[in-house]
Amino acid sequence: MLQSSYTLPCGQIIKNRVCKAAMTERIAKGDNLAHEGHINLYDTWAGGDIGILLTGNVQVDRRCIEGPANVVIDKSNYQLQMETLKKWAEAGTKNDTQLWMQISHAGRQTPGEINPSPQAPSDIGLKIPGRKFGIPKPMTEEEILELIERFVFTATIARETGFTGVQFHSAHGYLLSEFLSPDINTRTDAWGGSLENRTRIHLEIIKRCRAAVGNDFPISVKLNSADFQKGGFSAEESIEVAQIFENAGVDLIEISGGTYEQPKLIGVDNISINPERSEIRKDSTIAREAYFLDYAARIRDTVKMPLMVTGGFRTKQGMENALASEICQIVGVGRPLCADPHCIKKLFTGEIEKLPNFEKTLSLGPWIFSPNSPFTLIQAINAFGAMAWFYQQIKEMSKGRMPDLEKKLLQAFLADTKEDKLAIQEYLKHQS
Repeated sequence: MLQSSYTLPCGQIIKNRVCKAAMTERIAKGDNLAHEGHINLYDTWAGGDIGILLTGNVQVDRRCIEGPANVVIDKSNYQLQMETLKKWAEAGTKNDTQLWMQISHAGRQTPGEINPSPQAPSDIGLKIPGRKFGIPKPMTEEEILELIERFVFTATIARETGFTGVQFHSAHGYLLSEFLSPDINTRTDAWGGSLENRTRIHLEIIKRCRAAVGNDFPISVKLNSADFQKGGFSAEESIEVAQIFENAGVDLIEISGGTYEQPKLIGVDNISINPERSEIRKDSTIAREAYFLDYAARIRDTVKMPLMVTGGFRTKQGMENALASEICQIVGVGRPLCADPHCIKKLFTGEIEKLPNFEKTLSLGPWIFSPNSPFTLIQAINAFGAMAWFYQQIKEMSKGRMPDLEKKLLQAFLADTKEDKLAIQEYLKHQS
């Protein structure tokens, strides 16, 4: 089943059931334009017999980005990168591969060095030890309407340059996800309060995007199964939102979960940066190979549309079991493709039965914590250091090289920290 094709509601055919999940590349320069590195990277992944390649989050507003080296596409810069975007799309669609652009706005999770007053639904800030974030500025009605147009514009550029679909990022605590979360979106106007109001921005984007790109172009949404924060976006609300998106004509929902404050998105369980607000998951859920399959099963009971589950898949049997259950129709794989960009092809040919799993070896020391303990320095270095190791592998591939599996966690952490600082300096020079 893993190698069987699948037809989306819009009519597009995916050659197999595997998607390279979105992972932020952070390889753009200070001008935030796509370049040769993106072409190299996706040319490498397109050689791995993967059904869908999802890009890292492409930002719609240079003032509110996830990192200083993100690609940004807006009306002020799109003409400067049209030819590069076409080459990126050409590389990423080789071998009958689908290439979807993930479109995003960082909201309150914009680094403070980039913007001390980022746009957000409300003025509730983000506090993470060792990380600087600004005080959000609640968006006006005019700014919300402008934001909707930004998402639609970027989607039209994606289609025009040869990308074969888009995904709107409404998970992991970024702006669209913030609108859904009642503890972050405390607005009292038509964009906050009831779940209907909190989904309004999504429905406007989906409706206008569909009108702009046509009925045969895949529109996907990445949705939190829950924020895992007390008072936040809940699993029950996620089910309702999935039904709303299905009725709006979305072709695929990817189920994920967590935020910067509750990092379940990277497979880290029962630790929290704000433990007093954390919701703890059951051990039986944590033990499953796919982190969010249980949540997807609850959504599947209420919708017929295709679902994708990302996070934790490491064996061919685990993927086949998930598909056979009909809970999801697509499985998402991320980090293993940083260690071996062709591991899915090797899985298909029988060369390997399990995907690379470096998470278990990337650690400076034990995870010393209890569910109610504070987020300690060693936890932070282990979690963010592991992320840095995978970022470094992405950067290797963007330079036309294969991953450097000998790189140590601390080495990767220090290198990535240095590169982020330099990227911020370069970004700020282009701002002035």
